[in-house]
Amino acid sequence: MLLPLLRIELYKIFRRPRTYISFGAIAAIVWLVQIALKFDGPAYIDLLLNNIKESFLINADLKHKILNGYLICFVILNTILIQMPLLVALVAGDSIAGEANMGTLRLSMTKPIGRTQYILVKFLASVIYTVMLLVWMALLALFGSMLIFGTNDLIVMRSDSIEQMRAYDVVWRYLAAFCYAAVALSAVAALAFLLSVLAENSIGPIIATMSIIIVFTILSEMNIPIYDETVKPWLFTTHMVAWKGFFYVKTDAEGVTIDGSIQNLPAIFRSLSILLGYIILFAGTATWIFRKKDILS
Repeated sequence: MLLPLLRIELYKIFRRPRTYISFGAIAAIVWLVQIALKFDGPAYIDLLLNNIKESFLINADLKHKILNGYLICFVILNTILIQMPLLVALVAGDSIAGEANMGTLRLSMTKPIGRTQYILVKFLASVIYTVMLLVWMALLALFGSMLIFGTNDLIVMRSDSIEQMRAYDVVWRYLAAFCYAAVALSAVAALAFLLSVLAENSIGPIIATMSIIIVFTILSEMNIPIYDETVKPWLFTTHMVAWKGFFYVKTDAEGVTIDGSIQNLPAIFRSLSILLGYIILFAGTATWIFRKKDILS
């Protein structure tokens, strides 16, 4: 019973033109970054390595090696994952509120299906859409950049160090990062879904979701001693960028990168568990509210 319902919900999502706006927006951003770095990549590398140019000799050949598909994908991820919550909210925020706005929600409740099943199928469809959006981005950002720029060692700049990963030690890190991003964006989808249950039109949940994300992101960047130890560690936006941890590696006593290592894997798992907790909280609350809600539209 659930599988046919899921097919129907996915059909509803992908028959709407607004759904393809998200896929088009991702393609446009990825291609713009790729074109910009294809023609002006050396200038970006100069900016990236500005702090170490006095200590190291950086020639044109080295710049070419650094400017490879793996680095381009890392730049794209840092750029595009900021916009992804809006693209996710466009669909998740419309799941229930859109039905109420069109007057079809009450009709759906006349079918032989429980409210819990109905709401969970709706949420699952939103998560599948989110994952498909990420797969689309992975194809364009990772494999597209590898095709255009080739591959080499990945250099990642941090505030206090430089991370270098061998070319054969990179792809699995991106796959892990995309899986983590899927969980992070599913938390956004769960928030938009909860707000959708509370609203009668889809504009409200979409705007409210983005407002919450923006405010929480600003709060996540603030550095206040007491706040840093109490509130900040529990904001879900604090943990949405923890995918970068897959690109922070351990080194041996001589400073040589240890292949396959992750500097702080427990911190990544902790962030992942907090995000999963928020997904359960938001989706569970949405289910509880919907079960008790009077369906009037």
